[in-house]
Amino acid sequence: MKTVLSTKILTPSQKELFLNSGLGLVEYDALKIEFLDTKIPLDHQNYIFTSKNAVHAFLQQTKGLDRSPFRCFCVGEKTKSLLESNGLQVVQMTEYASDLGQFIVENHPNEAFVFICGQQRRDDLPQILSKNNIWYKEVVVYRSSLNPRVFFTDFEGILFFSPRGIQSFLLENTLKNSTLFCIGETTAMEAKKHSENIKIANKPTVENVLVQAIKELKYDQK
Repeated sequence: MKTVLSTKILTPSQKELFLNSGLGLVEYDALKIEFLDTKIPLDHQNYIFTSKNAVHAFLQQTKGLDRSPFRCFCVGEKTKSLLESNGLQVVQMTEYASDLGQFIVENHPNEAFVFICGQQRRDDLPQILSKNNIWYKEVVVYRSSLNPRVFFTDFEGILFFSPRGIQSFLLENTLKNSTLFCIGETTAMEAKKHSENIKIANKPTVENVLVQAIKELKYDQK
């Protein structure tokens, strides 16, 4: 049986995609998330989220409050879904942070924003906002740390969801002949430093990474 390694613990519905694939699945979290004791200013209207972890921190601090005045700008369908399912209005969702920055510059040039993020956030969005004189306050609410683990199995496919996930895996392992399935271009850029055997998901979602891996690796059932 071919075996796939996910560098992120999957949800039950995500794991279901593997049930009839004929592939084995091993999973672990390549990164550890630690929430910080940071107070988020709640006297603004516009909030930017580039991860679900940032949303979780915001939800914790707005528990019991009327969330209707807040307007959210976010990256990723799952982030949008989490915001909306908790009563928050999403003005704009894009698949990449740079696209969100461009949308804000073009459509909200005179407004102020609170950017809620992790300690290791990428520079794309802040650079676009700063370059175009968009006022924003950055609030760091969590940090991620590498969570290395040794594997003695040869994996036909490895699923990566961030550049740091690749760095974490490589602390204790080598890629050998594995096909690397990456969630997006940014992760793929890191992967290309170590391998040429790379596939990028059609859309930057966990589900699309899984579907691509299954499509590429499943046994021929004919």
